[in-house]
Amino acid sequence: MTTFWMTLYVLVWPAITLGMLSVIVRAFYKEWRQARKEGRSIV
Repeated sequence: MTTFWMTLYVLVWPAITLGMLSVIVRAFYKEWRQARKEGRSIV
């Protein structure tokens, strides 16, 4: 039973990481689009 939980734990981390990365990328893209529309630098 311990092997099952360890396997699940190892396989869930990439899914959580991918989810967080997609949130960050979407937010950055939204901010970048808005900055370009307003003619200002994002940095």
